[in-house]
This record gives sequence, C-alpha cells and structure tokens, in this order.
Amino acid sequence: SPEGEPKAVDSANIDDNLMGLDIGIKTISLFKDGLKDAKTILWNGPMGLFENESFANGTFEVAHFLAKSDGFVIVGGGDSVSAIHKAGVEKNIDHISTGGGASLEFIENGTLPCISILTY
Repeated sequence: SPEGEPKAVDSANIDDNLMGLDIGIKTISLFKDGLKDAKTILWNGPMGLFENESFANGTFEVAHFLAKSDGFVIVGGGDSVSAIHKAGVEKNIDHISTGGGASLEFIENGTLPCISILTY
C-alpha cells in the first residue's frame, strides 16, 4: 500500500494484496537500455507514485537518465513535469509541456479540434 514499505516482486503478476507503485531495478535497467541510443524521447507519465519517497526511485532514476541523454527529450503532462522538477533535472530537459493527453492526441492526429476549427 502507499503507506507501507516497498516489496520487490519479480513478476508482472502482482499478488492481490499488493499494489504496483514503482518500477524496480530490473525494469529501470530495461528502460535505460531501451532508451540509450534514442534520438527523440517523449516521456508522458511517471514510473510510479513518486510523490511518496518510498516509491519515487524508478521515476527519479529515469528522470536522471533522460537528463543526461544525448537525444532530444520532451516531457509532457502535469505529473511528469512535477516529477522532473522534484528530481531537480528540469534544466537538462529539452522541452517541457504541461499538456499531457492533448500533446499525445496532437502527435497522433497532427491536429486538435481547437486548432482545426481555426483553420476554416
């Protein structure tokens, strides 16, 4: 629970009495390995319940890794922006936007209803 201490599990099958509130060391390593050569990285959504210090490690590890990336790093969404500020890496992120879902919709569709209406 968010009030309890973290318990590492080595499976995607989490017991019914537990909650997935952070990513662990192996998953952090998988993220880093998968992103190490990326030229563009869009991050939308923290890795866990980073507001609770007990469950912030995964989010902060990824934030620090992205802050050192040679790729162009875009962070979008209010929780993600809050996470990079809390991790202290905002100055090393190429672009920060509080637009989360709207940003993803724009990337997916190339426009937004509020923009489309202005082109007529």
